[in-house]
Amino acid sequence: MLRDAAVVLLFLQPLILLYFLVLNGFYTLFTLVSLRDIRNYLTTVTSQSIDNAINGMFHRPLSILVPAHNEEKTIVSSVKSLLALRYPEYEVIVINDGSADGTLERLIDEFHLVRIDKPISLILAHQPIIAKYLSVDYPQLFVIDKKNGGKADALNAGINAAQYPLFCSIDADSVLENDALIRAARLFVEDREVIATGGIVRVLNGCEVEDGIVKTVRAPGKWLECFQTVEYTKGFLSGRTSWNYFHSLLIISGAFGIFRKDMAVAVGGYRKSVGEDMDLVVRLHCHCREQRIPYKVIFVPDPVCWTQVPSDLRSLLKQRNRWHRGLIDSLWHSRKMFLNPRFGMVGMFGFPYFVFVEAMGPAVELLGYFGFVVLFLLGQVNREFALLFFLLAVLWGTWINLGSILLDNLIYRRYGSLSDILKLCLFGVLEFFGYRQIIVIERLVATIFFWRKGWGKAARKRIDREEADALA
Repeated sequence: MLRDAAVVLLFLQPLILLYFLVLNGFYTLFTLVSLRDIRNYLTTVTSQSIDNAINGMFHRPLSILVPAHNEEKTIVSSVKSLLALRYPEYEVIVINDGSADGTLERLIDEFHLVRIDKPISLILAHQPIIAKYLSVDYPQLFVIDKKNGGKADALNAGINAAQYPLFCSIDADSVLENDALIRAARLFVEDREVIATGGIVRVLNGCEVEDGIVKTVRAPGKWLECFQTVEYTKGFLSGRTSWNYFHSLLIISGAFGIFRKDMAVAVGGYRKSVGEDMDLVVRLHCHCREQRIPYKVIFVPDPVCWTQVPSDLRSLLKQRNRWHRGLIDSLWHSRKMFLNPRFGMVGMFGFPYFVFVEAMGPAVELLGYFGFVVLFLLGQVNREFALLFFLLAVLWGTWINLGSILLDNLIYRRYGSLSDILKLCLFGVLEFFGYRQIIVIERLVATIFFWRKGWGKAARKRIDREEADALA
């Protein structure tokens, strides 16, 4: 039996090796494309163009939607940062999705909310609204208290309440940089075909935050958070910038994305899914292609959203499980796009990549690990070749990680300390010795149990000194 299995594994190993070479080849290409694309983008974005937009010369008003479920520890700091953004005309809509903690009470006390009877159109279906509140101190702040229905349901309620043509979805534990909105939203004025944009999401852990503003950028103190910082840097700068270049961007992070309200309503709003952010973008691609509507979905590399990442392994695995289930659910729901020339580059390139690499990747990678060990123990793999292949895999993957970190710091210079940069580079190397395998195993588990639903939220920490003192 073992010998038969070894024969099968021996047959599959060349295919797995080819998969590895193609995959890392794509990652290398993405890094090089990102370097060129980001530099070209930054030469076209001047401080004068940003100032013109901020001064109201060129802008479209927007609504910021903040779905919140048990966010007592972070909600006040996040809302304060949103109310202080530089943008000519906007509103902040917080949707309390049946929180069982003191989220609503914290909002009422901090922002002096009063209950009002404001009519809201029911364009998109969602769970019943219990109450609506307006702030005495901040007229642009509107709070909805509703029965629990999940994040997608909360966002649909926010879209119904939004009065402006654009809306920005942002997580309740995130902090936007002061000019992030105007940098991401200006494209809707410059190009009428733009229907969605997304900025870069960076790791907040380790940074110093005061009054909802990131004052000092530092690498996280915990090893688990450092690994995630490397992942986020590579995923956004090397990954999404390249998909932007190939007109095949399928993901705009739920932590920070701006959409045209009319287009979101046209596809039925957010669908109840554990991956509602990717699902909306994929369905927007599908709708516009089918209706032959000229459109663009764009990743913008300079607007920054700071978000907390899980600081314990259990929360991290829970998050990655949910992400992978959301990925599979989104791809399955829009499976008619797969290798369908009717959907252009998205159907012929972007969609297949996410199927074969992102969705199937964990199974292929673990099969490769297992097969390699079994064949090595049975003497079917040359020791010198095994060592050479192992070094190639680690060095190639390390180069991709380090390339992303150095690319980030050469262009944006976020980390002022050389020790922070070297620390992230070190974790870019160590990622391949245990951390990556743990994440791959959890993603494989998610593939088996992808139908499970839920917010799957990680444990939160207080992110603002002032708010921590207030809660104490």
